[in-house]
Amino acid sequence: PRNMGLLDWTPGKKEKGPTPEEAIQKLKETEKILIKKQEFLEQKIQHELQMAKKHGTKNKRAALQALRRKKRFEQQLAQTDGTLSTLEFQREAIENATTNAEVLRTMELAAQGMKKAYQDMDIDKVDELMADITEQQEVAQQISDAISRPLGFDVDEDELLEELEKLEQEELAEELLQIGDKEEEPPIKLPSVPPTQLPEGPGLPQTGSAALRMTVLGHPRSRNCQWLPLLMLLLGTGQETGVEGVTHYKAGDPVILYVNKVGPYHNPQETYHYYQLPVCCPEKIRHKSLSLGEVLDGDRMAESLYEIRFRENVEKRILCHMQLSSAQVEQLRQAIEELYYFEFVVDDLPIRGFVGYMEESGFLPHSHKIGLWTHLDFHLEFHGDRIIFANVSVRDVKPHSLDGLRPDEFLGLTHTYSVRWSETSVERRSDRRRGDDGGFFPRTLEIHWLSIINSMVLVFLLVGFVAVILMRVLRNDLARYNLDEETTSAGSGDDFDQGDNGWKIIHTDVFRFPPYRGLLCAVLGVGAQFLALGTGIIVMALLGMFNVHRHGAINSAAILLYALTCCISGYVSSHFYRQIGGERWVWNIILTTSLFSVPFFLTWSVVNSVHWANGSTQALPATTILLLLTVWLLVGFPLTVIGGIFGKNNASPFDAPCRTKNIAREIPPQPWYKSTLIHMTVGGFLPFSAISVELYYIFATVWGREQYTLYGILFFVFAILLSVGACISIALTYFQLSGEDYRWWWRSVLSVGSTGLFIFLYSVFYYARRSNMSGAVQTVEFFGYSLLTGYVFFLMLGTISFFSSLKFIRYIYVNLKMD
Repeated sequence: PRNMGLLDWTPGKKEKGPTPEEAIQKLKETEKILIKKQEFLEQKIQHELQMAKKHGTKNKRAALQALRRKKRFEQQLAQTDGTLSTLEFQREAIENATTNAEVLRTMELAAQGMKKAYQDMDIDKVDELMADITEQQEVAQQISDAISRPLGFDVDEDELLEELEKLEQEELAEELLQIGDKEEEPPIKLPSVPPTQLPEGPGLPQTGSAALRMTVLGHPRSRNCQWLPLLMLLLGTGQETGVEGVTHYKAGDPVILYVNKVGPYHNPQETYHYYQLPVCCPEKIRHKSLSLGEVLDGDRMAESLYEIRFRENVEKRILCHMQLSSAQVEQLRQAIEELYYFEFVVDDLPIRGFVGYMEESGFLPHSHKIGLWTHLDFHLEFHGDRIIFANVSVRDVKPHSLDGLRPDEFLGLTHTYSVRWSETSVERRSDRRRGDDGGFFPRTLEIHWLSIINSMVLVFLLVGFVAVILMRVLRNDLARYNLDEETTSAGSGDDFDQGDNGWKIIHTDVFRFPPYRGLLCAVLGVGAQFLALGTGIIVMALLGMFNVHRHGAINSAAILLYALTCCISGYVSSHFYRQIGGERWVWNIILTTSLFSVPFFLTWSVVNSVHWANGSTQALPATTILLLLTVWLLVGFPLTVIGGIFGKNNASPFDAPCRTKNIAREIPPQPWYKSTLIHMTVGGFLPFSAISVELYYIFATVWGREQYTLYGILFFVFAILLSVGACISIALTYFQLSGEDYRWWWRSVLSVGSTGLFIFLYSVFYYARRSNMSGAVQTVEFFGYSLLTGYVFFLMLGTISFFSSLKFIRYIYVNLKMD
C-alpha cells in the first residue's frame, strides 16, 4: 500500500536469519582463514620454484613437475584472492546496509513529526533509494555466484618449457658471477666506526627491559658528534662513500642500516634523535662519524638492530620485544598525533616513514584512533654489486592500537621487519627519474615558465626604460648644458652657475664624500663577498657538485666558500675606503669582518639555545661550535686582513670628474615622491616582484620538503634580480640628482637594498599562509634565519645598486663640458 511507513520495512522480516553483527563477524573469521591460506599458497609457490631451479639442469622431468605444481598453486591463489575480495565487498555492503537502515528509521521518525504540517508525503525518492539498494545487492550476489564457479586447470606445456629455460639461464648467470667474484682482489677493509655511547638520562633508552622515559616537548641534549678534522672541511664536505653506489657488496655481505632522526612532518628543522623514542635499541649505541654538513643538517646516525644482508630476503623477522608503560605509550601517542616521521640511512640512501597511524572519522559519533607501526617492509633494489634504491613501506601492515590503555597497565609489543631485494636495470642512482623513487616527501617542483616570463618582461621594460627614455633625456640634457656652457664662455664671464638647474648645477657637490664612510665601505665589501658566495654556490650546483643523496653538502660548501671569500670583503672595503680618503683602515677591517659575523652569531645563539633546551638534534655540539670558530679565526679573519692590506696598497685616487667645493650647496625642498621612503618602496618592490614566484620554490625547499634541482633557472633569475636592481638604482639616482639632491651615496644603497625587507615580509606571509609550521623551535629558527636572509639580500643588492649608480654618475659628468 502507498501509505506504508518506512519503519515497516526491515531486512529479514519474512525469513529469520543472522543479525548483521553476526554476519560481519562470520565474514571476518572467514577472511582470516583465507589470508592464512594465501600465506600457505605463497610458501608452496616459493618452494616449488626453488625445486624447479634445483632440478633445472639435472632432472628436467622433476623440474617440469615442480613448475606444474607451481602453476596450480598460483591458480588457487588467484581464486582465493577473488573470494577474499568478494567477502570484503559483502562485509562492507552489510555495514553500509545497517547504516542505511538506521538512517531510514531516523528519517521516518522525522516524517511522522512533520505529518501534521504536510498531509501528503512523496515516497518516490525513497522508492528510488530502495531500488538502488536492491540493485547493489543483486550485483553483489552476481559477483559471488561468478567467483564460486569452479575453474578449469589447464597448463601450456610450451609455457612451462620457456619458464624452465629462463631458470636455467639465471642459474648459469649466477655461476658466472661467482666465478668473476673469486678472481677479483679482496676488498679493502675500512676502519670500524668508533663506539660512542649516548649519555644515559631522560629520553634515552636503558639496557634490558628498563622503561624508556622522554617528553616530546622536553628532549635532552644529544652529545654524540665526533671532532671533525679541519682538513676535511677545507678539502670538501666529507666522504663520498655510497653517493653513486660506489660501495660494492657480495651476496650475503652485511648492509648496515643507520637510524637517524625523528621529528614533526610539518617542521623540517625540528628533529630529535631516533633513540629518544621508546623503540628497539641496542644495549651499546655505536654512532657513525659524520661530516660537518651532516651535523649542521641535524643528522645523528647510529647503528640499529636491523640485520640486512645483500640480496638475502627476510620475512617477518623479530627485531625485539618491548613492555611499554602508560607514560611511554602516551609519549608515542603524542608523537604520532604530531605526525612524527623517522629517517633511516642505508648506504647513504635516506628512507623515511611515519612512526604511527592516526585516523579521524565522523562528527557524530566522533572516532579518534591511534596506532603504532610495529612491522616495517624494506624494499631494496640493486644493480650488480651496488645498491641503487631503498625504501620502507607499511602498505600491507595493520597498526598496533595504542588506545584504551589503563594508567597502571603495560603494553606488550613485538617489532618485526621484512627485507625484499629486487634487481633493477638502472645503473646509477642519478639515472632514476624523478617521481619513480617512491619518495616520502612530495616532488612537485617543475620548470615554472610563468615566473620566468614575468621576470623577463620586467627586465625588458626596465632596461628599455633606462636605455631609451633615460638616455634620451640625458642626451637632451647634455646638449643643452654644453650649449649653455659655450654661450657662457663667449659672453661676459658672469657666474658659472647662473641660470643652471637640474643635475648639472650640483656638479661641485655630487662627489662630496658621505658621512659614515667606514660603514658604507664595510657594507660594500660584505655585499661583494655574498655576491661571489651566491654565484659560486649556484655555479657549483650547475656543475653537479651537489648530489641529492648527500647529507648537508650545500651547508658545508657554503661554510667553505664563506671562509675563502672573506678576502673579497676585505679587499673591496679597504680599497674603496682608501679611495674616498679614509685613514682608520684597521678599524674599517674590523667593522667589515664583524658586519655579518656578529648578527649571525647573535641569531645563531638564540636559535641554538632554543634547540638545545628542547633536545633537538639541530643544536650543534660543543666540538662543532669550536670547529666553526676555529675556521673563522684561522681562515676567515686572516683572509679578510690580507685582502684589506692588498686593497689598501693597490688603491688609486678617487679621481672624480668634477671638483668639489669646500662649502656644500643648499638642497632645495624635495617633493614627497622623491623622499627616501618612496625610493625604498619602489626600489625594493620591483626587484622583489621579479623573483616573487621563484622565491616560493626556494622557501618550499629550505623550509619545506621539496628538493630544488632547477639550478639553471635559479641562475637565470639571480641574474635578472641583479639586472633589475642596477636599472632601478640608475633611474632613482637620476631622479634624485635632477631635484638638485646630491646625497645619493646612502640613498642608492637603501633604495634597492630594501628588497631584503620585502623578502622578510614575504617570509612572514609564507609562515602564516603557505606552511603548516608551528611550535617554538620551528618558529624561532624560521624567523631568525629569515631575518638574516633579508639582511644578506640588503647587503648584496645595496652593493649592486651603489656601484651601478656610481658608474652612471661618472658617465654623465665625464661627458659634461666644464672649465
